[in-house]
Amino acid sequence: MLAWFLNLVYVAILCAASPLIVFRMLARGKYRAGWGQKLLGRVPRRMGKARCIWFHAVSVGEVLQLEPLSELLALHDPAVEIVISTTTTTGFDVAMKRYPGRQVFYFPLDFSWAVTAALERVRPTAIGLVELELWPNFILAAARRGIPLVLINGRMGEKSFRGYCQIRPLIRRIVEKFDGLAVQSDDYARRLIMLGAEPSRVEVTGSIKFDRVQTDRANSRTDELRRAFGIEPAETVFIAGSTQEPEERYALESYLQLRPRFPGLRLILVPRHKERFDAVARLVEMEFELPLLRRSKSRQGREGSAFLNRACEPERSALVILLDTLGELSACWGLAQIAFVGGSLTSRGGQNMIEPAGYGAAVLFGPNTWNFKDVVEMLLARDAALVVRTPLELTARLEELLADPTRGAELGERAQRLIDAQRGAAARTVELIIRHLPPAAERPKRAA
Repeated sequence: MLAWFLNLVYVAILCAASPLIVFRMLARGKYRAGWGQKLLGRVPRRMGKARCIWFHAVSVGEVLQLEPLSELLALHDPAVEIVISTTTTTGFDVAMKRYPGRQVFYFPLDFSWAVTAALERVRPTAIGLVELELWPNFILAAARRGIPLVLINGRMGEKSFRGYCQIRPLIRRIVEKFDGLAVQSDDYARRLIMLGAEPSRVEVTGSIKFDRVQTDRANSRTDELRRAFGIEPAETVFIAGSTQEPEERYALESYLQLRPRFPGLRLILVPRHKERFDAVARLVEMEFELPLLRRSKSRQGREGSAFLNRACEPERSALVILLDTLGELSACWGLAQIAFVGGSLTSRGGQNMIEPAGYGAAVLFGPNTWNFKDVVEMLLARDAALVVRTPLELTARLEELLADPTRGAELGERAQRLIDAQRGAAARTVELIIRHLPPAAERPKRAA
């Protein structure tokens, strides 16, 4: 009865949201792919008989967290199959690029028929859900089949916790089905236990995001971007990454105000969503009337390099760079001496500031960072980042760091040391997964 009640709720939500979905499909090209997989569970049918781990990662950030896990699992058992599902188009695109040879598909919507079909077609030996994906029909259907469920890199913010408390009986029924819950902090562990998770199954493993952070600026992917963008050693790179509207405007205003005093300043913009790439390009070229180099153009051949070669020096020094490709922001942060992490001067709740911190950049972010509360607290407690509360304060802090490069270098060094000290979560998480992975000869059995 619960499954069909949930089906009715989901249908009502889908009907209510359908005008917005159709609008975004037509106007922005979103939500067009994978509807057979989402609505009917028609995911690719797995033909092999080897043990299989199904990882679900909602979007790009969660997809990237799977890299150290898949590498460590492959070392433990090269024969184990790994399949990956995502919810967003950007997550799907990045997963296809990052995991060649692995099966990638869209996660079924939580209708009982869709999750049942998907589980029958994939036949996973175990399931790992990244961060916090509590889909009742999917989790209960997996538990009925005796498939071990593991939460990976789990987190639960205070706002989400308060919401789940309103439906505690349902959440208790869901979280008690997990065989293992690997969480990032003691606070997250406490909240899950209060919601009904079995305490003996909850382990604080730390955040996998620290493990996959690159700290070497001389890595090949960052070097390739440096060449493509024509970044000179004497130039100071300011990156505004994972930005939402109007954060690109704030960065451009700061850049224009400070460039006359600091002619070696370069600006790289990285919008959070690919649907906004063209809008940001128009903002730079038409409203701010600045020359622009788009990464997508430089990758198509010689166009980007030709532009750099023919640009006169005044124009080249004003050149704004737009990283309008997926999956390259992690490497791009390695170009930054100063990094503003977006979604923090808007209501988004912040984006991942661990990656620029790992490279030793001077990290700036706005006051709205509840999605990364623990990381922010650690950085600020060690004087390893700065909060900018307004666009004017962004300009002021940027000016201070440009005028005193030693201050920025010290911020970056403290941030990098913090990141290094947090590593090890991926190995601890893989140990937990392996403990709950049935032996090769044993298959999950459908519960009676």
